[in-house]
Amino acid sequence: MLTGKGVGWGGSLVRTEATGYGAVVFAQRMLATRGRSFDGARVLVSGSGNVALYAIQKVHQLGGTVVACSDSSGVVYDRHGLDLDLLRQLKEVERARLSEYVSRRGPSAEYRANGDIWALAAETPIDVAIPCATQNELDATAATTLAGNGVAAVVEGANMPCTPEAVHVLRAAGVLFAPGKAANAGGVATSALEMQQNASRDAWTFEYAEQRLDEIMTSIHDSCAETAEQYGAPGDYVLGANVAGFVRVADAMLALGVI
Repeated sequence: MLTGKGVGWGGSLVRTEATGYGAVVFAQRMLATRGRSFDGARVLVSGSGNVALYAIQKVHQLGGTVVACSDSSGVVYDRHGLDLDLLRQLKEVERARLSEYVSRRGPSAEYRANGDIWALAAETPIDVAIPCATQNELDATAATTLAGNGVAAVVEGANMPCTPEAVHVLRAAGVLFAPGKAANAGGVATSALEMQQNASRDAWTFEYAEQRLDEIMTSIHDSCAETAEQYGAPGDYVLGANVAGFVRVADAMLALGVI
């Protein structure tokens, strides 16, 4: 079974948005455990590809303001909040560099060639950081900057964007940290939803597919949180994700008589 197909060939709506949307839904549930939300939050999202763009969109829908994103050449900082329509025009339609954002946006924006997006946390208030660009992009130095300047949560949208040293710094500082193995599961979850639609010869609406994605990401969050609590480490989503994942695989192996 192939997934990620075009909608005209049995693909699912929300598949394009799924990873970015899912990471933000996970983050919203995680923030709620500390009485916080994206409403009014200021957010950094690294990258400007598929995951980043739709993470930005979902943050905006939840009332947050994303003030910076990046590409391989540099960082765009917009103190009034990124213009998502302009970003999508540049990146999805024109395939242009982020440096062109400033000339079209106006004086609220600045471009920093080869800049470090995480360093912005030392210059302007930031509540949440969502690395969505590439592996090992957020190191211990960046983590120290984020933790030392009041960032409440770091959510992995990309695959392993935080180095092990960065994860150690964030956890030691009490920053909520969502590992990618849980937070960026939205893409693979929606692939499963695509298979379900194919099996039943159905085609869900965007709204229903998004509702199912929201339910799955909420379930993943709750499983991680409850497992961490059960094992005496409340709020430790790394432990929660690792143990919950291990137990599910172990239970399946036991049920099948493999061990």
